[in-house]
Amino acid sequence: MADQIATSLFRQNYISAAHIVINQGGTSSGKTYAIEQVLFCLACTTEKLVITVVGQDIPNLKAGALRDAASIHSSSGALQAMVKNYNKTDRLFEFHNGSLIEFKSYDNAQDAKSGKRDYLFVNEANGVPWEVYCELALRTRLKIFIDFNPNIAFWVHDNLLGRPGVQLIISDHRHNPFLSQQLRDKIESLKAIDDELWRVYARGLTGKISGLILNRWQVVDDLPESRKLLAAGLDFGYTNDETGFIMVYKQDGALWVDEVFYETGLTNPDIAGKLSENNIGKSTEIVADSAEPKSIEELRRMGWHISPAKKGPDSIKLSIDILKRYELKITRRSVNLRNELGRYKWKTDRSGRTLNEPVDAWNHLIDPLRYVALNKLGAGKTGNIKSWMPAPSAPEFDFATAHLLK
Repeated sequence: MADQIATSLFRQNYISAAHIVINQGGTSSGKTYAIEQVLFCLACTTEKLVITVVGQDIPNLKAGALRDAASIHSSSGALQAMVKNYNKTDRLFEFHNGSLIEFKSYDNAQDAKSGKRDYLFVNEANGVPWEVYCELALRTRLKIFIDFNPNIAFWVHDNLLGRPGVQLIISDHRHNPFLSQQLRDKIESLKAIDDELWRVYARGLTGKISGLILNRWQVVDDLPESRKLLAAGLDFGYTNDETGFIMVYKQDGALWVDEVFYETGLTNPDIAGKLSENNIGKSTEIVADSAEPKSIEELRRMGWHISPAKKGPDSIKLSIDILKRYELKITRRSVNLRNELGRYKWKTDRSGRTLNEPVDAWNHLIDPLRYVALNKLGAGKTGNIKSWMPAPSAPEFDFATAHLLK
């Protein structure tokens, strides 16, 4: 693996003598990438190792740890020579020396009792139950790696930190030498938006992110067959902000939401191409950010049925109030939307008092959801908005770490 670039975070994990190595870090620190580089090195240098990478569910693994692993593999000719086979379907790297790296998720503790391993990596551990971790740890022979964003204390803090044989490594974006200055500036800008978010995501410090806005949501495996499409939602982005596109359905009094794409660097022709690739018909009603009239008109001239969101002075609060009337069913593959919901919170003032305005960050899928709510479920369609009451605080939910790019 001579063509791989090792960071200080890689070296700390590689040389650690601890049985359990805990990586607590902010966004874009490169902790997942560094740990997986360690795992590939171990698999290459030792015969017949079994290495298991565990995540909350398979979509989260595919969007994070598995994608990073594929990037590490594809960028190293030396590593490719050591890997006998990469089975994308089974999420399995097999090495010529008999070692393997597998990517798995477990529904419950009973499920986690199957199989033994030499090394375990629990990715985004605050999405994995303590009972599942215990069963996996009992069946791990040599070493355990753990990583997570510390948006709230959980079983790692309660049950592992401070014990013999446990090492804590705290990292943030400053440990990642491959980030652009623009992304660094975006992360640091959280300081002016919300101090608690800055502590967690810019410095990797344990926090307690409270005041989450949309809490009546749950993950579903798929959309119902008899669903009725309300509309699609589109939020424009480009260099530092993602372009987000979702489909919103209504069924049994709930809103069913499916993430379609979420990418930076998309031009309007790129967006049109993405819509076609994902079989979005040109008759599908799309509600888009009204702040981009030129983009809306360009897509309309390409034949798409697209219109601006009906914004007004109180449209943000209004759309949130509308959404609070419904239970949200979020498809399991909508990883980025789930991550956004877990950090979409109200602003607070210097005294900690909650303000009636959301933090304007990480909302490129929530915003198109609001646009659909405004146009398709607004006042006159759903009743007296003034009577709607906010729901209680949402359960804490972590989000996927960003990728370390060479």
